[in-house]
Amino acid sequence: MAQHYDFLIVGGGMVADAAAKGIREQGADGTIGILGEEPTPPFPRPALSKKLWTDPDFTQDDAALHTDDETGAELHLGVRVASVDPERHEVTTADGETFGYGRLLLATGGHPTRVDGLEPGDRVLYFRTLSDYRRLRELAADDPHVVVVGGGYIGSEIASALVQHGCTVTLVHPGEVLGDHVFPASLARSYEGLFTQAGVRLRPGLRVEGGEQTGDGVTLRLSDGSALDADAVVLGLGITPAGDVAGAAVQRSDDGGIVVDEHLATSAPDVWAAGDVAEYPDRILGRRRVEHVDNAETMGATVGRIMAGSDETYDHTPMYYSDVFDHGYEAVGTASTDLETVLDAAGDGYVVYYLDDDAVRGVLMWDVFSETGVDAARELLARGTRPDDASELVGTVR
Repeated sequence: MAQHYDFLIVGGGMVADAAAKGIREQGADGTIGILGEEPTPPFPRPALSKKLWTDPDFTQDDAALHTDDETGAELHLGVRVASVDPERHEVTTADGETFGYGRLLLATGGHPTRVDGLEPGDRVLYFRTLSDYRRLRELAADDPHVVVVGGGYIGSEIASALVQHGCTVTLVHPGEVLGDHVFPASLARSYEGLFTQAGVRLRPGLRVEGGEQTGDGVTLRLSDGSALDADAVVLGLGITPAGDVAGAAVQRSDDGGIVVDEHLATSAPDVWAAGDVAEYPDRILGRRRVEHVDNAETMGATVGRIMAGSDETYDHTPMYYSDVFDHGYEAVGTASTDLETVLDAAGDGYVVYYLDDDAVRGVLMWDVFSETGVDAARELLARGTRPDDASELVGTVR
């Protein structure tokens, strides 16, 4: 056995950083090892599509988390884990190296969802990592034509960032109006207008069905049969949870995540899971998996303390946010126009309520930023009810 750690963390993202710091916060002085598949140390992913583009005085060094310096954790980067053996308390890497552990955290996150027939490459970026950001900044320096694929928060943030840096940007997305899967119709039209006014070319109602990368460009095949040429392509199509690293060693969720209890423990002894990969019992919203930074940071710190001896439970309902141009939103719960919506004007912004037949399931605050607003949204969701007349929600959250 090459090495043994009292606390071993599989995954090198924000959860790993927060967990290592949580272990030390609890007072444990045991050894910590972090096995990261990416070639770079833990880094705050939101900065990759937000502040590193929008704040010229904010650098990669400013964003760095300094996990090893602050916790004494030993980082093993560029390491892909192949299997976990809870009985032997061992983890084996794809290269055949074995690590022993006393307590193990699976913080494997997820891998970007890919388009069949479009392989990642020097000019095709499934955007998620610091390496992806660095390569995109290199490409953006030449003011290229970049096709961004995906109308979610990663795709929209990257399109916003690139067009403000002088790139020609085409945004391909499946909706009729950009953002119509999140925003009610009138707000979606305003949201889309931010992009068209900035010069982003929109290709709505389309999906990418494949493509080829040449030496100096990429040709995409679209679902309407047309082709689209670009200097580079950036794809933001969500992630697939990387729960397969544990195989049958732990209970898996239907979507490939890892099932945990209120203490973030898996079904295997001395094995916990946290972050994007963990399906946990939210005290307000029920069992779910959450792929956002508030969850990563808070759940990571909590699981670190628990692994180090705390008897606490994870009782935080996370929020999430997005920023484009000079606008943005914060949200709690499910923000989807598949639900009934109520649009409430609030000063220069809006509050959107999302309801099903039984309860309010989500709240989104567009250009309404306040900690009390997020807390009020959580309180509303915790009631587990809805008024008979949905319009009575107007003014509830400010």
